[in-house]
Amino acid sequence: MKRIDALKALVEYCAGFPLVCNLGYPSRELYSVGDRDLNFYMLGSMGLASSIGLGLSIALRRKVIVADGDGSLLMNLGSLATIAYTSPKNLVLLVLDNASYGTTGGQETATSGATDLAEIAKAAGIRSTRQISDLESLSKVLKEALRSEGPHVIVVKVEKGNADVPEIELSPQRIKERFIRAVSSFKS
Repeated sequence: MKRIDALKALVEYCAGFPLVCNLGYPSRELYSVGDRDLNFYMLGSMGLASSIGLGLSIALRRKVIVADGDGSLLMNLGSLATIAYTSPKNLVLLVLDNASYGTTGGQETATSGATDLAEIAKAAGIRSTRQISDLESLSKVLKEALRSEGPHVIVVKVEKGNADVPEIELSPQRIKERFIRAVSSFKS
């Protein structure tokens, strides 16, 4: 499955929920398939999507979804331990694992070898962890995660490569302002 197809499936289920997306091509792909005010696109902060999503999940009563990448999560593995420790029931962390640093040239990540991010999440103490590799499973697991208490970590194995999509046409300030306005309407 291609990453953009996984993001299209995610867009189907995330209506009404804040969505924090990993930097670079994943954010560009999400922007192209489902831009909305509740999307927070990471622009240049590699490794922080899971931490920002965790903070939002603590602040809000609503489900919070994070679309992270394997390379970014590997840069901040400590976030898995913190997620397990705080155990927010409303957090869904979707890791789009293409076994490469797709935005910086396609260099292999540790998940191209023996590293298993679902097992690392489980070892950190997150009980609801899954690894999937097809759209049908993704749809099923996302529905379950959005209906049940978490935190949930879903590692989605996707193909290497980036979709041919345009740059995000919003400034970082505009992304922040519209996202803050959108989540501010939720009762905490």
